[in-house]
Formats: sequence, C-alpha cells, structure tokens
Amino acid sequence: MTSVVHVISGLGMGGAERNLVQLATRLQSCGFSQHVACVGGLDMWADELLAQGIGVTTLGAVAMLDAPFGVLRLSSLIGRLTPRVLQGWMYHGDLFAALAHRLASGRESRRLFWNLRASNTDQAGYGSIVAINARLSSWPDLVIANSHAGFEFHVAQGYRPRRSEVIPNGIETEKFRPDPLVRLAVRSELGISNDAVVAIHVARVNPMKDHAVFLKAVASLPDIRGLLVGAGTESLPLPNNVRALGLRRDVERLYACADLVVSTSAYAEGFSNVISEGMSAGLVPIATDVGDARTIIGDTGHIIPARDANALMKALAVETPISAAERRARGLRARARIVERFTLDQAAERYERLYREES
Repeated sequence: MTSVVHVISGLGMGGAERNLVQLATRLQSCGFSQHVACVGGLDMWADELLAQGIGVTTLGAVAMLDAPFGVLRLSSLIGRLTPRVLQGWMYHGDLFAALAHRLASGRESRRLFWNLRASNTDQAGYGSIVAINARLSSWPDLVIANSHAGFEFHVAQGYRPRRSEVIPNGIETEKFRPDPLVRLAVRSELGISNDAVVAIHVARVNPMKDHAVFLKAVASLPDIRGLLVGAGTESLPLPNNVRALGLRRDVERLYACADLVVSTSAYAEGFSNVISEGMSAGLVPIATDVGDARTIIGDTGHIIPARDANALMKALAVETPISAAERRARGLRARARIVERFTLDQAAERYERLYREES
C-alpha cells in the first residue's frame, strides 16, 4: 500500500485545506494510506479527517521560534510512519516537508512532492518564504500547481522544479448541484423572495478577496440581493440589499439558493474553488481576471478586471433582467463545464497515478 503524509499550515476553512481533506478522504478509500501533519493547530477539519480513519498530527509550530522543533517533530513522524510520499501543501507546508525530508532517515526510498496553491501572491506578506522556497525548489521530486497561472508566477519568482504538473482542484459535483427544493427552503430561512436575483460571494474577510468591490457594485443595484458567506463578513458595513452570514459549514445549501456566484479576488487566487463550486451548483459565474479564472469559466459567464467595481456592476446589471428560465439554462451550461473538466474524481485519479508511479 502506498502511504502518503501531507504537510499543511493548518486545517482552517480555506480552499486549499478543504481540497486536501476531500482529496485525502478519496485517496484513503482507494487504498492509499493517508496522514495529515499540521504545522500549527488542528483547526476545524481535523475531526472530519479522523472520522475517515485518517491520522492527524500537530507539529506545534505556531510561532517562528517553534519552527525548528516543528521540523524535528515532522522528521520523527516520518521516521515512524515511513511514508512512500511526503506531500507539502502551500508555502509553509512545502518548506517544513522539504527540511524534514532531508533530516528523516530513509530518504532514498521516499519521494518529496510540493503543492503550489496561489498565483500572483502578496509579496509584502509572502515574499520572504517564496524566495526561500524558490532556492529549495529543485529538492522536490515533483512540484504540483493547481493553476497554470500559479505555476508561471512561481517560475518567474525563481522556482526551478525538476518536474512539474498542473492539477486543477477537483469539485464534488454531487455535493454542489442545483436543488430546487433546497433553493426554496434556504430562501425561506433567509427571508429572500423566490423571484429575487441573488449574487453570492463566498470568502473570508481578507484584502486579497476585495469585499469592498462586491459591496460597492451591489449597493448600486437595488434589484439584486447580495449574500456574503465567510469568516468576518458579519462585521462588515453592509448596504441594505446585502446580507452577511459569517462562517458557514453548509455552503452547498447556500449556493443552491443563489443565481450568480461572484469572485472579486484582487490577486493570489490560483484555481478558485468558489467559482467552480458555484458553477457546479448551476450558478452563472462572474470573476476577476486572476489566476485560472478564464480557464474555469470559459464562455459560461463574465470575466472582469480586478479592483473594478464599475465592471462588476455592469456584469451584474446584464444578468438582472434575464428571465429565470434563461439564467437557469446558462447556469446548467456552467455546471456541465465543471462536470466535464474539473471533478474530484478527475483530480484524485491524477494524484493516484502520480503516487503509483513513485511506488
């Protein structure tokens, strides 16, 4: 049996974290023994992994001074579990995996993989670790990126992998799907009329997500109802036609109640889970031209410039007068694109092939 140890910063509600949980669960069911090591705390997805029989370990490196001890703990974990593949996720996970791989015994029989999740990331916040990882980027046997834009950005930053693959995120299309009964139920719960045009924006409050653009655009269109979902959104100042729900674990139900899915990311987005999940749920997508948004959306929605509230307002205004039947048909075209190109099964099969190659 091929065993894999994943190393990630934490298990919060981010897209990379959720994608790891989905992928590890699927691979575990296919006979690949999985274990997840968190650089910092365990966070909210740990219980779900444990329920699937996937081991979870915290390395306790919550501050810079803890990092050397965290690397040593990871090295010890690798020695106990003897994984065939050590898979880093995101910058800190990649760095910890690389250092522990060098320290742990049995390196000659183990493969090191990295996983890049961002595109044009914030240099002020991540410039140092990007530069460090770029210098170590020939260490991994394979560097996986979830977007072409992300891979090209990191090459421009000095990454020189020996081998690379682009594997888009996989979407659970049976979980994220149109459901007329759920649509009616959630709208009733939220006090939204059945004929209202609802634009949903799912993102934690963070400068890269640029909530201000969404709020400014929707505020100018009183015929549209905006729905914000994500940690911190409940604290934002809102126009009258926008409601914020904060952090939710039932986002698939919330997509089902909407008509449009919007991503206003200003930078760093690689492969947008939100746009892909919304499309899978039958929503018409509107996204800024960041990361691989064009590849995801194709001709099924709108691509707009980043940081441009006027462009978002115009895209939303185009959608408002369209009949419900026509909008539903366009949403089903968007779903068909995800089902054809970006399912979780497709992503898992590609990881499975790579892991088997290294056995």
